[in-house]
Amino acid sequence: MLNKFLKLINYYTLLLFLAPIQNDLKAKQNRERGHMNKKVKSTIIWIFAFIFTVAIAVYQRMTGPTYPVRGKVELAGEKLSYRLVRSSESGEPADVVLKEAAEKATATIRFKRLNTNDAWTEKNFTIRNEDLVVELPSQPPAGKLEYFVSVTHGGKTIELTEEPVVIRFKGAVPDFILFPHILLMFLAMLFSTRTGIEALIKGEKTYSYTKITLVLFFLGGMILGPIVQKYAFDAFWTGWPFGQDLTDNKTLFAFIAWVIAYVRLRKNKSNRGWAIAASVILLLVYLIPHSMFGSELDYGTGEIGTSD
Repeated sequence: MLNKFLKLINYYTLLLFLAPIQNDLKAKQNRERGHMNKKVKSTIIWIFAFIFTVAIAVYQRMTGPTYPVRGKVELAGEKLSYRLVRSSESGEPADVVLKEAAEKATATIRFKRLNTNDAWTEKNFTIRNEDLVVELPSQPPAGKLEYFVSVTHGGKTIELTEEPVVIRFKGAVPDFILFPHILLMFLAMLFSTRTGIEALIKGEKTYSYTKITLVLFFLGGMILGPIVQKYAFDAFWTGWPFGQDLTDNKTLFAFIAWVIAYVRLRKNKSNRGWAIAASVILLLVYLIPHSMFGSELDYGTGEIGTSD
């Protein structure tokens, strides 16, 4: 009887001793599970932000005024695809190429300087391997040409576009300037998106992400951006208050929005609405096609202004 009583005491003593340990283990497991859930959630948000940023970057690139004009035509039973350039470097002719068209048609180009009373110049395409190629004369930085391309096959001639294609020339930008600029602007948009989401879910990293976004945008847009502009068009800044360049103006507007968001969050970490607003503003800025209403050479005065 005594032995049974002692065993019972030992059993309950062991239970009393192990209970706190079991509770600690369960609490630790719950904490680890919660931490794991946070990491998974954060990873999913980052993946979404990355895909979203890539989509915005592609949209901005493809809708800009320097993106090639693409299309297809059928001429006397022959199908012809074309890609007409709208941007080229100064100092060398710009090739207009009709890929794999040498055996399908002949082609001519008519061109003149944009916004001038110049007479139209006409040139024939020549054969280069399987392509039809013609050279447009180089222009000074920010100089523009407008041109039409006509193709002929089987006695029928058509123009590829109803409106003239406009090509803008620019100075060469060194890769060690251009690539960091592009990378920093991409990262700024990525962190802007992530910051906006963090603010929406009332995350604890809203302020930290805001600081990172501001630094990235400052370096990419306000430091390297004007340097790229200087190399390309011989002017550091053609936005407000010196001009009306849309790219410069929208960059300045978005930067000011992020400065305000940073200041407001620094005063009070609960001011997440400012980060959301700055994120939305930068998104709207990126939805505006790049280089729209950009630099343009006035052939009459020789000065670089802003296109209409």
